[in-house]
Amino acid sequence: MDNTVPSNEDVWFYEESGERKGGIKHDELIKLIQSGNLSYGSVVWKKGLPEWIKLENTELREHLEEVSPPPLQGQHINNTVVWVLSFAPIIGYFLEVMMALAFNRNDRLAEQALNNSHYFYVTLLLNIGLAYYDEQILSKSGCDTDKFKGMTWFIPVYLYQRAKYLKQNMSYFSVWLGSFILLLFV
Repeated sequence: MDNTVPSNEDVWFYEESGERKGGIKHDELIKLIQSGNLSYGSVVWKKGLPEWIKLENTELREHLEEVSPPPLQGQHINNTVVWVLSFAPIIGYFLEVMMALAFNRNDRLAEQALNNSHYFYVTLLLNIGLAYYDEQILSKSGCDTDKFKGMTWFIPVYLYQRAKYLKQNMSYFSVWLGSFILLLFV
C-alpha cells in the first residue's frame, strides 16, 4: 500500500449516515464508488470546493456511470400510488365503515364499533401498505430510499421526505394531512 501523504487537494471527505468521513485519497474514493458504498446522491467535499456537493456533480461522475445509470428524476417516476396514499385516510375510513356495516347486525352496532375504533387497523394497514409499495417503486427507479425507508410506517414524514428527495412540490403531503385532519372531525 502506498504510504505517501496526499496533498490537501487530493484529500476527499464524504458523508455516511450523517457523519463526515475521510480524508481519503482520490483512488480510495473511487473504490468506495465501485463497491457501491457511495452512489448518486452521496455528498463529498475536498479543498477548493465551496461546500459539500453531490458526487454526481464532481469529476467523479464518470465512475458512478461505470457502476450504474443515474436514478430517474422526479418527473419520470409514476406518482399514482403516492396520490392514492394521499387519500388513504379517507379511503381507509370508508373501508372501516363498510366493514362495520358488514360485521355488525344493525346500524347502531356498526356506529358503536366505529366510535370505539374497532376497525382502525384497516386505515393503518392501508397507509403503511401503500407507503411500502411506493417506496418499492422508488427503489426500482434507482432512487436511494435508504434515507427514508424506516419512515414508511410514519406516513407524513415519509411523504415529506419523498417530496424533498424527488424535488417535487408538497401537494400529496398536504392532501394527506388535510384528509387526516378532516377525519378528526368525523
